[in-house]
Amino acid sequence: MEIIGYICSILIGMSLGLIGSGGSILTVPVLVYLMHINPLVATTSSLFIVGVTSLVGGLRAYNKKAVDFEAVTEFGIPSIFSIFITRHYLLPALPQHFISNGNFVVSKEMFLMIAFALLMLIAGITMIRSKYIESNPGDIEEARQNRSWALVGLGLVTGMITGLLGAGGGFLIIPTLVLFLKINMKTAVGTSLFIIAINSLLGFVFSLKQFEYNWMLLVTFTILSIAGLFIGIRLSRNIPGLRLKQVFGYFVVLMGLYIILKEIFLL
Repeated sequence: MEIIGYICSILIGMSLGLIGSGGSILTVPVLVYLMHINPLVATTSSLFIVGVTSLVGGLRAYNKKAVDFEAVTEFGIPSIFSIFITRHYLLPALPQHFISNGNFVVSKEMFLMIAFALLMLIAGITMIRSKYIESNPGDIEEARQNRSWALVGLGLVTGMITGLLGAGGGFLIIPTLVLFLKINMKTAVGTSLFIIAINSLLGFVFSLKQFEYNWMLLVTFTILSIAGLFIGIRLSRNIPGLRLKQVFGYFVVLMGLYIILKEIFLL
């Protein structure tokens, strides 16, 4: 199972390289079910793996002039604030047992996995229904003037998701950049990677002293994920991004349903 887990780490990087999102959605289930890591530790470990991988992808996009740093600032600063509040105050405040009725117990770990699965369903459906339209520079400027406050609000929501569930939030970031700011897909992917990197790495730093980590596993996973990132970037040149995102969406939905069934019915 561990060998399969390491193979999956390559797929994590490929998803980031191909569509600029999906890394955390794969990472947490892989760490929990294949590497047998506690869900609380897995959500935090995911932040390191996805954060470093996304940073490499973001720096590469920067070299290709495919990063909108104004969007990084508008979206990233509220996210950082939200991550800090979530990791330091909200997550520790969650009860160890949400429901306890005889033999039926919903623990904190089970709650996080089910919440993550529901997040996966939302992400998958969003990807399946994606219909992005390229825009001209005039559209981008008009969108910035009209949507700045909405971007701040979405940044706060994304930061909370990152802090609580260890998800980088790429499935929210990319639609926001394209639909709200009218940024083209290529730039949206590069910008998303930068935002994911900032959010994830800061989320990990905020939680660094809360858990003990298997650093050998983290480093190995990250190296393999970075290798997958470059494979994904190369493949993205030949595969239509919209079609790929939709196929990946179906896969994410199936994984989300599997996690819900496993956690509730202990399959």
